[in-house]
Amino acid sequence: MLDVVVVSCEETKNIYYLSPNFLTLKKGDFVVFETENGLLTGYICKEMYKEKEKNLVLPLFKVLRILDENDIKQYEKNKIEAQEALEQAKKINQKLELNMNFIDAYYYFDKSQLLLSFLSDNRVDFRELAKKLAGKYKTRIELRQIGVRDKAKKIGGLGPCGLFLCCNSFLTDFNSVSINMAKNQMLALNPSKINGICGRLLCCLGYENDTYTDLKKELPTVGLVVDTPLGMGKTVSIDIFKKTYKVDLKDKGIVSFNKEDKK
Repeated sequence: MLDVVVVSCEETKNIYYLSPNFLTLKKGDFVVFETENGLLTGYICKEMYKEKEKNLVLPLFKVLRILDENDIKQYEKNKIEAQEALEQAKKINQKLELNMNFIDAYYYFDKSQLLLSFLSDNRVDFRELAKKLAGKYKTRIELRQIGVRDKAKKIGGLGPCGLFLCCNSFLTDFNSVSINMAKNQMLALNPSKINGICGRLLCCLGYENDTYTDLKKELPTVGLVVDTPLGMGKTVSIDIFKKTYKVDLKDKGIVSFNKEDKK
């Protein structure tokens, strides 16, 4: 078992499982920590706890310190300069006539790297743009092409449920979502109902999918011929919440049965 703290990073919109490095940390502390590419900052969102090694990616990166006054000034300066770099990248993009829609930019805390995210319908040869930015800002430049789901995660907004987007609020990874999940939950396959503001299938389709799958195991499949107490018939509908199903019986019409009636 290892000591672990969980840190939420505003720049990357991710959470990190880190070694507390013998520091006394509490929820809400603003800290600087190591990553494989450089130093980042974030807030402690879960205080130290014990975790099994098999559940972690080892070796753990460390929390280096709680930000002091000078660190916070550096952090604020980095944010301002990253936005200036973002505007500069947009200008160079226009001059070079590249099809790049820049979304955001951030510096690593130690300014070892400047990362800019952009959208594009096609692959882009941005070597000249990167060269110009590197020459101006004297640091390593990474241009990262992202998808529409990543854009929604970074920008945020309101979902059709009226709440803030899950991807921008608490989701750290995009799990696979398929149209079969909507079918499994017997939803109308209307794009305006099952797609999020990013234009892709709603992430929340995966939240209850396993529950629907388990509940359906107790009921016959629609279209299946089943043996009921009143005879053989074809299943025409099911209600997983009431745990009932309707069967079209010869000479009796459509009759409703409970799951206990299934033979």
